[in-house]
Amino acid sequence: MSNKLPDKIGTWIGIGLVLGTAIGAATNNIGLGVGMGLVIGAAIGAAMDNNKKE
Repeated sequence: MSNKLPDKIGTWIGIGLVLGTAIGAATNNIGLGVGMGLVIGAAIGAAMDNNKKE
């Protein structure tokens, strides 16, 4: 059984939100951190999905 994360965009958005929330909490600017995490997670997920299709 593999412990690999599924290559789905929702997984990457979730990881981005968790990391963005942690960074935002550390810098006392949680709104900016959540927004950045959402955008970065969506971008990584889309790039991974695009690479898989080619």
